[in-house]
Amino acid sequence: MFHALSWFVVVALLALWSLAAWALHAMAVWAVSSAGALSGAASGVGAMHLPEWLASWVPTEIALWASQLLAGLWPVVDSLLQAAPALANGVTVVTWGIWGIGSALLVMLGAGLHLVIALWRRRGVGGSGPQAGSSLAAG
Repeated sequence: MFHALSWFVVVALLALWSLAAWALHAMAVWAVSSAGALSGAASGVGAMHLPEWLASWVPTEIALWASQLLAGLWPVVDSLLQAAPALANGVTVVTWGIWGIGSALLVMLGAGLHLVIALWRRRGVGGSGPQAGSSLAAG
């Protein structure tokens, strides 16, 4: 009974692990493949300003420096966004690799539980009824 219960738990964990891997893979592929749509938005970089509530707390020099830094870094960010859709296949390979490692660990957990239960039952701890020489017989 304990063997079946432990393997049921392992199979349930494996199903949850597979579902989580599938969902995270789908979100990652969607994010990477749609990142290319953000490229070409460099025209709006110069028009970016701090929010009103934050502008009064930040010195003007720092706000100008941040704006110039953003304008200087935008070509690098834009090129990375254009290259991002090509990474979708890499995300799939990484996801399968992580899923495989996690699945192997879960199966090893099941085998370990199976071994522990077998040793536990062999030592007589899991037996039913009172053992010989028990204090219940002295009544």
